[in-house]
Amino acid sequence: MADIAAKTVKRKPRLAGRKKKTWRSEWQRSWPLYVLLLPSVVLVLIFNYAPMGGVVMAFQDYKPWIGILKSPFVGLDNFKQIFAFQESYQAIINTFIIAVWKIVLGLIVPVTMAILLNEVHQMGLKKGIQTLVYLPHFLSWVTVAGMMKDILGLDGIVNGVLNWFGIKSIFFLGEAGMFRQIAVASDIWKGFGFGMIVYLAAIASIDPNTYEAAEMDGASRWQQTIHVTLPGILPMVIVMATLSLGNVLNAGFDQIFNLYSPLTYRTGDIIDTYVYRQSLLNGQYSFGTAVGLFKSGIGLFLTVVAYKLAYKFAGYKIF
Repeated sequence: MADIAAKTVKRKPRLAGRKKKTWRSEWQRSWPLYVLLLPSVVLVLIFNYAPMGGVVMAFQDYKPWIGILKSPFVGLDNFKQIFAFQESYQAIINTFIIAVWKIVLGLIVPVTMAILLNEVHQMGLKKGIQTLVYLPHFLSWVTVAGMMKDILGLDGIVNGVLNWFGIKSIFFLGEAGMFRQIAVASDIWKGFGFGMIVYLAAIASIDPNTYEAAEMDGASRWQQTIHVTLPGILPMVIVMATLSLGNVLNAGFDQIFNLYSPLTYRTGDIIDTYVYRQSLLNGQYSFGTAVGLFKSGIGLFLTVVAYKLAYKFAGYKIF
Protein backbone atom coordinates (compact mmCIF):
# COMPACT_ATOMS: atom_id res chain seq x y z
CA MET A 1 0.00 0.00 0.00
CA ALA A 2 2.82 2.36 0.77
CA ASP A 3 4.37 1.68 -2.64
CA ILE A 4 1.08 2.40 -4.40
CA ALA A 5 0.64 5.66 -2.49
CA ALA A 6 4.17 6.70 -3.35
CA LYS A 7 3.58 6.00 -7.06
CA THR A 8 0.35 8.00 -6.95
CA VAL A 9 2.11 10.97 -5.37
CA LYS A 10 4.84 10.85 -8.00
CA ARG A 11 2.35 10.88 -10.88
CA LYS A 12 0.68 14.20 -9.92
CA PRO A 13 3.59 16.47 -10.86
CA ARG A 14 3.93 14.70 -14.21
CA LEU A 15 0.20 15.23 -14.99
CA ALA A 16 0.42 18.91 -14.07
CA GLY A 17 3.53 19.32 -16.17
CA ARG A 18 1.84 17.61 -19.10
CA LYS A 19 -1.13 20.02 -18.96
CA LYS A 20 1.20 23.00 -18.85
CA LYS A 21 3.15 21.65 -21.78
CA THR A 22 -0.06 21.09 -23.75
CA TRP A 23 -1.20 24.66 -23.11
CA ARG A 24 2.15 26.01 -24.23
CA SER A 25 2.17 23.89 -27.37
CA GLU A 26 -1.36 25.04 -28.19
CA TRP A 27 -0.33 28.68 -27.77
CA GLN A 28 2.81 28.17 -29.89
CA ARG A 29 0.72 26.56 -32.61
CA SER A 30 -2.13 29.10 -32.62
CA TRP A 31 -0.52 32.43 -31.71
CA PRO A 32 -0.45 33.64 -35.36
CA LEU A 33 -4.25 33.27 -35.46
CA TYR A 34 -4.63 35.33 -32.28
CA VAL A 35 -2.38 38.02 -33.75
CA LEU A 36 -4.57 38.13 -36.88
CA LEU A 37 -7.66 38.42 -34.67
CA LEU A 38 -6.21 41.21 -32.53
CA PRO A 39 -6.90 44.16 -34.93
CA SER A 40 -10.54 43.12 -35.26
CA VAL A 41 -10.90 42.90 -31.48
CA VAL A 42 -9.33 46.33 -31.04
CA LEU A 43 -11.64 47.87 -33.67
CA VAL A 44 -14.72 46.31 -32.04
CA LEU A 45 -13.67 47.62 -28.62
CA ILE A 46 -13.07 51.13 -29.96
CA PHE A 47 -16.07 51.53 -32.25
CA ASN A 48 -18.67 49.24 -30.63
CA TYR A 49 -18.02 49.00 -26.90
CA ALA A 50 -16.30 52.27 -26.00
CA PRO A 51 -19.16 54.45 -27.38
CA MET A 52 -21.65 52.57 -25.18
CA GLY A 53 -20.62 54.85 -22.34
CA GLY A 54 -22.57 57.60 -24.13
CA VAL A 55 -25.83 55.70 -23.60
CA VAL A 56 -26.15 57.56 -20.31
CA MET A 57 -27.09 60.66 -22.35
CA ALA A 58 -30.50 59.07 -22.95
CA PHE A 59 -31.26 59.66 -19.26
CA GLN A 60 -29.82 63.19 -19.09
CA ASP A 61 -30.50 66.67 -20.38
CA TYR A 62 -27.14 66.54 -22.10
CA LYS A 63 -25.32 69.79 -22.80
CA PRO A 64 -22.08 69.53 -24.80
CA TRP A 65 -20.48 72.45 -22.94
CA ILE A 66 -21.16 70.77 -19.58
CA GLY A 67 -20.31 67.19 -20.49
CA ILE A 68 -21.76 63.83 -19.52
CA LEU A 69 -20.54 63.96 -15.94
CA LYS A 70 -22.24 67.27 -15.10
CA SER A 71 -25.38 67.17 -17.27
CA PRO A 72 -28.57 66.95 -15.15
CA PHE A 73 -30.27 63.57 -14.81
CA VAL A 74 -33.88 63.55 -16.12
CA GLY A 75 -34.76 59.85 -15.90
CA LEU A 76 -37.17 58.60 -18.55
CA ASP A 77 -38.30 62.02 -19.78
CA ASN A 78 -36.53 61.60 -23.13
CA PHE A 79 -38.25 58.26 -23.68
CA LYS A 80 -41.65 59.80 -22.92
CA GLN A 81 -41.03 62.36 -25.67
CA ILE A 82 -40.69 59.55 -28.21
CA PHE A 83 -44.41 58.88 -27.86
CA ALA A 84 -45.30 62.56 -27.64
CA PHE A 85 -44.11 63.60 -31.11
CA GLN A 86 -45.96 62.66 -34.29
CA GLU A 87 -42.65 62.55 -36.18
CA SER A 88 -41.41 59.78 -33.88
CA TYR A 89 -44.51 57.69 -34.48
CA GLN A 90 -44.21 58.21 -38.22
CA ALA A 91 -40.53 57.22 -38.25
CA ILE A 92 -41.30 54.00 -36.35
CA ILE A 93 -44.20 53.16 -38.69
CA ASN A 94 -42.10 53.88 -41.79
CA THR A 95 -39.25 51.75 -40.45
CA PHE A 96 -41.54 48.84 -39.72
CA ILE A 97 -43.30 48.95 -43.11
CA ILE A 98 -40.11 49.26 -45.16
CA ALA A 99 -38.23 46.63 -43.13
CA VAL A 100 -41.06 44.08 -43.26
CA TRP A 101 -41.41 44.40 -47.03
CA LYS A 102 -37.65 44.04 -47.40
CA ILE A 103 -37.67 40.89 -45.26
CA VAL A 104 -40.64 39.30 -47.07
CA LEU A 105 -39.46 40.05 -50.60
CA GLY A 106 -35.88 39.39 -49.53
CA LEU A 107 -36.94 35.77 -48.97
CA ILE A 108 -39.32 35.27 -51.89
CA VAL A 109 -37.18 36.76 -54.67
CA PRO A 110 -33.90 34.90 -53.88
CA VAL A 111 -35.72 31.57 -53.43
CA THR A 112 -37.56 32.03 -56.72
CA MET A 113 -34.42 33.03 -58.60
CA ALA A 114 -32.43 30.16 -57.10
CA ILE A 115 -35.06 27.64 -58.23
CA LEU A 116 -35.20 29.15 -61.72
CA LEU A 117 -31.43 29.32 -62.06
CA ASN A 118 -31.13 25.73 -60.89
CA GLU A 119 -33.12 24.71 -63.97
CA VAL A 120 -30.46 26.21 -66.27
CA HIS A 121 -28.22 23.30 -67.22
CA GLN A 122 -25.75 25.16 -69.43
CA MET A 123 -22.97 25.91 -66.95
CA GLY A 124 -21.54 28.90 -68.82
CA LEU A 125 -24.89 30.67 -68.96
CA LYS A 126 -25.66 29.71 -65.36
CA LYS A 127 -22.37 31.09 -64.03
CA GLY A 128 -22.79 34.26 -66.10
CA ILE A 129 -26.27 34.97 -64.72
CA GLN A 130 -25.12 34.18 -61.19
CA THR A 131 -22.20 36.61 -61.46
CA LEU A 132 -24.35 39.31 -63.07
CA VAL A 133 -26.99 39.33 -60.32
CA TYR A 134 -24.38 39.05 -57.56
CA LEU A 135 -22.32 42.10 -58.63
CA PRO A 136 -24.73 44.78 -57.25
CA HIS A 137 -24.11 43.37 -53.77
CA PHE A 138 -20.63 44.92 -53.85
CA LEU A 139 -21.83 48.41 -54.83
CA SER A 140 -22.11 51.03 -52.11
CA TRP A 141 -25.41 52.78 -51.56
CA VAL A 142 -23.80 56.05 -52.60
CA THR A 143 -23.18 54.54 -56.03
CA VAL A 144 -26.61 52.90 -56.23
CA ALA A 145 -28.34 56.11 -55.14
CA GLY A 146 -26.52 58.02 -57.88
CA MET A 147 -27.68 55.42 -60.40
CA MET A 148 -31.26 55.65 -59.13
CA LYS A 149 -31.24 59.43 -59.46
CA ASP A 150 -29.91 59.19 -63.00
CA ILE A 151 -32.60 56.65 -63.88
CA LEU A 152 -35.59 58.10 -62.00
CA GLY A 153 -34.70 61.80 -61.91
CA LEU A 154 -36.60 64.46 -63.84
CA ASP A 155 -33.96 64.25 -66.57
CA GLY A 156 -33.46 60.50 -66.12
CA ILE A 157 -33.88 57.61 -68.49
CA VAL A 158 -37.40 56.70 -67.38
CA ASN A 159 -38.74 60.21 -67.79
CA GLY A 160 -36.98 60.46 -71.13
CA VAL A 161 -38.95 57.43 -72.33
CA LEU A 162 -42.18 58.86 -70.87
CA ASN A 163 -41.60 62.18 -72.60
CA TRP A 164 -41.01 60.37 -75.87
CA PHE A 165 -44.51 58.90 -75.55
CA GLY A 166 -45.91 62.33 -74.70
CA ILE A 167 -46.28 61.67 -70.95
CA LYS A 168 -45.37 64.39 -68.49
CA SER A 169 -42.23 63.85 -66.36
CA ILE A 170 -42.70 62.32 -62.91
CA PHE A 171 -40.42 63.19 -59.99
CA PHE A 172 -40.25 59.62 -58.68
CA LEU A 173 -37.80 60.26 -55.83
CA GLY A 174 -39.80 63.32 -54.75
CA GLU A 175 -43.17 61.57 -54.58
CA ALA A 176 -43.90 60.47 -51.00
CA GLY A 177 -46.35 57.84 -52.22
CA MET A 178 -43.70 56.13 -54.36
CA PHE A 179 -40.69 56.33 -52.06
CA ARG A 180 -41.29 53.13 -50.07
CA GLN A 181 -41.77 51.06 -53.22
CA ILE A 182 -38.59 52.49 -54.75
CA ALA A 183 -36.62 51.86 -51.56
CA VAL A 184 -37.77 48.25 -51.28
CA ALA A 185 -37.29 47.50 -54.99
CA SER A 186 -33.77 48.96 -55.07
CA ASP A 187 -32.80 47.05 -51.93
CA ILE A 188 -34.06 43.76 -53.40
CA TRP A 189 -32.24 44.42 -56.68
CA LYS A 190 -29.00 45.10 -54.82
CA GLY A 191 -29.10 42.19 -52.38
CA PHE A 192 -31.06 39.27 -53.82
CA GLY A 193 -27.99 37.85 -55.61
CA PHE A 194 -26.29 37.13 -52.29
CA GLY A 195 -29.33 35.32 -50.91
CA MET A 196 -29.72 33.41 -54.17
CA ILE A 197 -26.27 31.88 -53.74
CA VAL A 198 -27.21 30.65 -50.25
CA TYR A 199 -30.31 28.90 -51.59
CA LEU A 200 -28.43 27.50 -54.58
CA ALA A 201 -26.05 25.86 -52.13
CA ALA A 202 -29.02 24.46 -50.22
CA ILE A 203 -30.50 23.07 -53.44
CA ALA A 204 -27.14 21.49 -54.37
CA SER A 205 -27.14 19.61 -51.04
CA ILE A 206 -30.41 17.79 -51.89
CA ASP A 207 -29.84 14.12 -52.72
CA PRO A 208 -30.14 13.63 -56.54
CA ASN A 209 -31.67 10.20 -55.91
CA THR A 210 -34.75 11.99 -54.59
CA TYR A 211 -35.29 13.68 -57.94
CA GLU A 212 -34.73 10.40 -59.75
CA ALA A 213 -37.29 8.63 -57.57
CA ALA A 214 -39.81 11.44 -58.14
CA GLU A 215 -39.21 11.30 -61.90
CA MET A 216 -39.72 7.53 -61.93
CA ASP A 217 -43.04 8.09 -60.16
CA GLY A 218 -44.09 10.37 -63.00
CA ALA A 219 -43.57 13.73 -61.31
CA SER A 220 -43.13 16.71 -63.62
CA ARG A 221 -40.44 19.37 -63.09
CA TRP A 222 -43.01 21.60 -61.40
CA GLN A 223 -44.11 18.77 -59.10
CA GLN A 224 -40.46 17.99 -58.29
CA THR A 225 -39.95 21.64 -57.37
CA ILE A 226 -43.01 21.66 -55.10
CA HIS A 227 -42.47 18.28 -53.41
CA VAL A 228 -38.67 17.91 -53.46
CA THR A 229 -36.85 21.23 -53.91
CA LEU A 230 -38.95 23.42 -51.63
CA PRO A 231 -39.03 20.91 -48.72
CA GLY A 232 -35.28 20.42 -49.19
CA ILE A 233 -34.45 24.10 -48.77
CA LEU A 234 -37.18 24.80 -46.21
CA PRO A 235 -34.81 24.56 -43.18
CA MET A 236 -32.54 27.20 -44.74
CA VAL A 237 -35.55 29.41 -45.52
CA ILE A 238 -36.69 29.12 -41.89
CA VAL A 239 -33.22 30.03 -40.64
CA MET A 240 -32.96 33.08 -42.91
CA ALA A 241 -36.51 34.19 -42.05
CA THR A 242 -36.08 33.91 -38.30
CA LEU A 243 -32.70 35.62 -38.31
CA SER A 244 -34.24 38.47 -40.32
CA LEU A 245 -36.64 39.20 -37.46
CA GLY A 246 -33.81 40.83 -35.55
CA ASN A 247 -33.49 43.41 -38.35
CA VAL A 248 -37.15 44.37 -38.45
CA LEU A 249 -36.26 47.85 -37.16
CA ASN A 250 -33.27 48.23 -39.49
CA ALA A 251 -34.65 49.66 -42.71
CA GLY A 252 -31.22 50.66 -44.02
CA PHE A 253 -29.75 54.02 -43.01
CA ASP A 254 -27.25 54.21 -45.91
CA GLN A 255 -29.94 53.60 -48.51
CA ILE A 256 -32.61 55.95 -47.12
CA PHE A 257 -30.14 58.71 -46.29
CA ASN A 258 -28.86 58.78 -49.88
CA LEU A 259 -32.30 58.56 -51.48
CA TYR A 260 -34.73 60.58 -49.39
CA SER A 261 -35.41 64.31 -49.25
CA PRO A 262 -37.68 66.62 -47.20
CA LEU A 263 -40.42 65.90 -49.75
CA THR A 264 -40.45 62.22 -48.74
CA TYR A 265 -40.04 62.51 -44.96
CA ARG A 266 -43.69 61.52 -44.49
CA THR A 267 -43.21 58.02 -45.91
CA GLY A 268 -39.42 57.63 -46.07
CA ASP A 269 -38.09 58.90 -42.75
CA ILE A 270 -36.95 55.93 -40.64
CA ILE A 271 -35.68 55.69 -37.06
CA ASP A 272 -32.00 55.93 -38.01
CA THR A 273 -32.40 59.00 -40.21
CA TYR A 274 -34.72 60.57 -37.62
CA VAL A 275 -32.08 60.06 -34.91
CA TYR A 276 -29.45 61.54 -37.21
CA ARG A 277 -31.47 64.70 -37.81
CA GLN A 278 -32.61 65.18 -34.23
CA SER A 279 -29.22 64.58 -32.60
CA LEU A 280 -26.54 65.73 -35.02
CA LEU A 281 -28.44 68.40 -36.99
CA ASN A 282 -30.87 69.77 -34.39
CA GLY A 283 -28.60 69.30 -31.39
CA GLN A 284 -31.07 67.20 -29.36
CA TYR A 285 -28.43 64.67 -28.35
CA SER A 286 -30.30 63.21 -25.39
CA PHE A 287 -33.50 62.69 -27.34
CA GLY A 288 -31.65 61.15 -30.29
CA THR A 289 -29.79 58.81 -27.95
CA ALA A 290 -33.07 57.78 -26.30
CA VAL A 291 -34.64 56.95 -29.67
CA GLY A 292 -31.58 54.96 -30.69
CA LEU A 293 -31.53 53.09 -27.38
CA PHE A 294 -35.24 52.33 -27.70
CA LYS A 295 -34.62 50.86 -31.15
CA SER A 296 -31.63 48.85 -29.91
CA GLY A 297 -33.65 47.38 -27.05
CA ILE A 298 -36.43 46.25 -29.37
CA GLY A 299 -33.85 44.87 -31.80
CA LEU A 300 -32.11 42.90 -29.03
CA PHE A 301 -35.41 41.37 -27.94
CA LEU A 302 -36.32 40.41 -31.51
CA THR A 303 -32.85 38.94 -32.09
CA VAL A 304 -33.16 36.69 -29.04
CA VAL A 305 -36.62 35.59 -30.18
CA ALA A 306 -35.28 34.95 -33.69
CA TYR A 307 -32.49 32.70 -32.44
CA LYS A 308 -34.94 30.78 -30.26
CA LEU A 309 -37.25 30.23 -33.23
CA ALA A 310 -34.35 29.24 -35.50
CA TYR A 311 -33.22 26.62 -32.99
CA LYS A 312 -36.74 25.33 -32.44
CA PHE A 313 -37.83 24.99 -36.07
CA ALA A 314 -34.54 24.46 -37.93
CA GLY A 315 -32.06 23.26 -35.30
CA TYR A 316 -29.89 26.32 -35.99
CA LYS A 317 -27.79 27.34 -33.01
CA ILE A 318 -24.82 29.70 -32.68
CA PHE A 319 -24.31 29.79 -28.91
